[in-house]
Amino acid sequence: MNAFQQIIDWMPTLINATGVTIALSVTSVITALILSVFLALGKISKFKALRYPSTVYVFFFRGTPLLMQLFFIYYTLPNLIPSLTITSRFLAAFIAFSLNVAAYLAEIIRAAIQSIDKGQMEAAKSLGLSYTQAMMLVIIPQAYRRMIPPVANEFIMVLKDTSLVSVIALTDLTFQTKIIASNRASSLVYIPAMIIYLCLTGIFTIVFNRLEKKLSIYE
Repeated sequence: MNAFQQIIDWMPTLINATGVTIALSVTSVITALILSVFLALGKISKFKALRYPSTVYVFFFRGTPLLMQLFFIYYTLPNLIPSLTITSRFLAAFIAFSLNVAAYLAEIIRAAIQSIDKGQMEAAKSLGLSYTQAMMLVIIPQAYRRMIPPVANEFIMVLKDTSLVSVIALTDLTFQTKIIASNRASSLVYIPAMIIYLCLTGIFTIVFNRLEKKLSIYE
């Protein structure tokens, strides 16, 4: 069997595994975005009860390797607290990625919010808006357009970092590639796998670029 035919035969399996990679990337980033908003607001809060926990959270998840966090959630946590045993590899990976990415996105959101001119907040308050109303109606709507490029970069990083979940045998694209390479004793499978990763990166980059251009109209 020639190399081209081998690659054709492997594609259905690789494409199915690609679905796991995309699902993990998208769901974890969306969840992380929601959590990161609260973390970012906590970090810039005047209340210590909000600022300190948020700061510690960001420091911890940015300061420890994602791989270690994945190992901790899937292997170590069940030993410490048996009731928190996670049998689903996808769920374990989802939790680890969501918690980790939230820390990075929180810094992106915090920086975007603080980049808005302080006069915007003062003007909002002069109109009778509370701090919360000013943030939700004035500051954040201006800030989120500035978040798109760094959030897009973070998403692309997550897309590639999902290859780490192969260490807990989640059947993502990387894990399935390794299985095929081992079973068929052929390293050719890494060629279509890399092409798939490259295509995914290219597609999502185009999507984010178009989104950025569309929203920049309102600047």
